[in-house]
Amino acid sequence: MGNEISFPRQQARSQRFTLGAPRNFTVAPDGSRVYFLRTASATSRANCLWEFDTATGTERVLVDVDALLTDPEDLSPEERARRERSREQATGIVSYAVDADVAQAAFALSGRLFVADLGSGAVRELPVGGSVVDPRLDPTGRRVGYVVAGALHVVDLGSGNDVVLAEPDADGVTWGLAEFIAAEEMGRHRGYWFSPDGEHVLAARVDNRPVRRWYIADPANPATPAAEIAYPAAGTPNADVEVAILGLDGSRVFVEWDRAALPYLTTASWSAHGRPLLQVQSRDQRRVEVLAAGPDGVEVLAVDTDPHWIEVVPGSPRWLPDGRLVRVVPLAGANRLVVGEDVWTPDGFQVRSVVEAADDVLVTASTDDPTQVHVFRVTADGVERLSTEDGVHGVARGGDVVVLSSSGLGHFGPKVTVTGGGASGTIESFAETPVLTPDVRLLTVGERGLRAALLLPTGHVQGEKLPVLLDPYGGPHAQRVLSARNAYLASQWLADQGFAVLVVDGRGTPGRGPEWERAIAFDFAGATLEDQVDALHAVAAQEEDLDLGRVAIRGWSYGGYLSALAVLRRPDVFHAGIAGAPVTDWRLYDTHYTERYLGHPDEKPEVYDTNSLIADASKLERPLMIVHGLADDNVVAAHTLRLSSALLAAGRPHTVLPLSGVTHMTPQEQVAENLLLLQVDFLKRSLG
Repeated sequence: MGNEISFPRQQARSQRFTLGAPRNFTVAPDGSRVYFLRTASATSRANCLWEFDTATGTERVLVDVDALLTDPEDLSPEERARRERSREQATGIVSYAVDADVAQAAFALSGRLFVADLGSGAVRELPVGGSVVDPRLDPTGRRVGYVVAGALHVVDLGSGNDVVLAEPDADGVTWGLAEFIAAEEMGRHRGYWFSPDGEHVLAARVDNRPVRRWYIADPANPATPAAEIAYPAAGTPNADVEVAILGLDGSRVFVEWDRAALPYLTTASWSAHGRPLLQVQSRDQRRVEVLAAGPDGVEVLAVDTDPHWIEVVPGSPRWLPDGRLVRVVPLAGANRLVVGEDVWTPDGFQVRSVVEAADDVLVTASTDDPTQVHVFRVTADGVERLSTEDGVHGVARGGDVVVLSSSGLGHFGPKVTVTGGGASGTIESFAETPVLTPDVRLLTVGERGLRAALLLPTGHVQGEKLPVLLDPYGGPHAQRVLSARNAYLASQWLADQGFAVLVVDGRGTPGRGPEWERAIAFDFAGATLEDQVDALHAVAAQEEDLDLGRVAIRGWSYGGYLSALAVLRRPDVFHAGIAGAPVTDWRLYDTHYTERYLGHPDEKPEVYDTNSLIADASKLERPLMIVHGLADDNVVAAHTLRLSSALLAAGRPHTVLPLSGVTHMTPQEQVAENLLLLQVDFLKRSLG
């Protein structure tokens, strides 16, 4: 018994049970091999590159990170920022890029550039002068692009000749990198794209000089200089983003569009026929244009408008091989797949991402149950579901071989299966098995059909009253209520500490269509809090063991905002709250996210006042703990400090837990473990 590990320690050391799980799948065009990343064990943080032979079902390590890197990782500020934006906590090979034939892979380790031959497994390091960010092979496999200190390089693998295609012409300018809001909010983590023949590069020039500078200090180490970041807070200037087609012969042609009216570059790619494809968006996000660049200028291929906003859908837009445009458009109550002028998906079919566009289109989507995400093959003749088990699924494909990564309520972590083209097998996971198993009841409650998950203590005896802990994210653009066991591990542990834990997805969450997503427009505080309260009362009406006299709420990021909001504005319902990294003043959060939902603060100042928390400080009458990482560059610690100052000025006692050196992710093992323990202690004391 003495050697048993606690769940908080287990979750912390395994990075929420992601270490050892396979990820980042690439299938060879002929379906013969699958490449993926995986750490060597459930506690190793360094990803290696692996190969799965689809004919034999055998695996092998292609690139062993320990053989290439003996010293601890030394990352540049640009790489650290890139990993923070993508919520990347692992080390080693965290991403890799292949050529069109999937014959080679390029990756960076500790700022050094490597290329692996995927047939032999041979790896060579390319000499570079500086710390490499985002290396990528051109489709022909002859060259590798990379960024160092904001300059875009291309190195010829045959001759070793390294050419600087574009370099900054001023401090604050970069080539080939995504700007802050593209990576944080648009899902665009890239800033350059090779043409199919490898002779040209479509590259973003980002001028961060207009963006206001913020400074994030480390108060625990006053000798360390503050880090300067370009942070575009709501209502303030964004980075100026241009796009140019750079030729390896030294040519440079800028792609011209009305950047004043459509300043956001949300996606970019090339067609197989050699035309760059861009999607650009207005600042209020109500207008999106899809552009094709060519020798005669820019052609507008499609225009979409919405009175609220147009969502950026991963993988959309793109081209079919025959030149038809593929995009996802909100139509008739659903996010529909449109190919050319034709709608290919039926009513109620909510496309979440476009994975591949060939003779057919592979998508992930939800239908009648938003807690499930399935993989579908879509053609003009209809849709075919490829994922057969209930749950949340992702996909990669090459030739006839399909790799499905499937999470469900009946097993821990993702199961990865390889099928098609004569292949049949499973890619093993080394992830640690949790010491507890969630017992989840998925519910649909209230007049709005809110999706909720209820977890009771293991072995709970009916008739024993339980304090209630709401454990939401609760905001737009993210879900907590999913048909996946690992989503509820921490919630079950919290339940086992003596709580009935309730997780609720309200209005604004994805998977239920455009109207549901847009129901929170200009109304974070009203709609999302109301849904938590309504779900609580609806579940308590069915479950007599829920004690509505002892109700707490905890959350992180938007969930932290919602938790503070709950105890400030509904003390009649909520008796304690834990707000982790909360947004307390929406004027301090970034442009693309905040203005999408609340509008521009200069145009709608009353909306920002209504949805922010500072003015509510005098209303606090319940115990509130606020937790914040002082190194957070997404929701900066100023949010917590301003609310705390207002609470102190109003004479309202509260608890602040500052986390020195911690970002928005809280990756540090001891911090993550003890944070759970301290939260439970606070809740038990607060609820009596």
